[in-house]
Amino acid sequence: MNDKLASSLTIVSTAAAALALAAASMGSGNAYADDITIDPTPFVSTRTRAEVQAEIMGQAEVLRGESGEWAMQQNVAAQPSTYTSAQAKAEYIAARREVNALNAEDSGSSYFASLPRREHDRVIMAGSHD
Repeated sequence: MNDKLASSLTIVSTAAAALALAAASMGSGNAYADDITIDPTPFVSTRTRAEVQAEIMGQAEVLRGESGEWAMQQNVAAQPSTYTSAQAKAEYIAARREVNALNAEDSGSSYFASLPRREHDRVIMAGSHD
């Protein structure tokens, strides 16, 4: 009976200490959200809307070629890609076939067995040294 009482007192005192610690930590450093800071100075543009539109229309090819705002800010000349749609489709189909083979019932064993052997590849095993 005394063991149960001692155990219960230990649990209650631990919980009380944790609760007191939590209450003390919450009251020591209050952080409150503040209002949005609004800049009171009005924005005055140095160019007209037509000038900005003309500038953007003059850079239409650059805007299409860049991947986003970050790339445009790097001041790197856009390089046209030689990667064709047919190449992308062929690589996608090859990758899809490989994934399907690796996810097959044999976990890709027959796929790897069907690949051509390369004679110049070295086999590296764990723990082996050259």
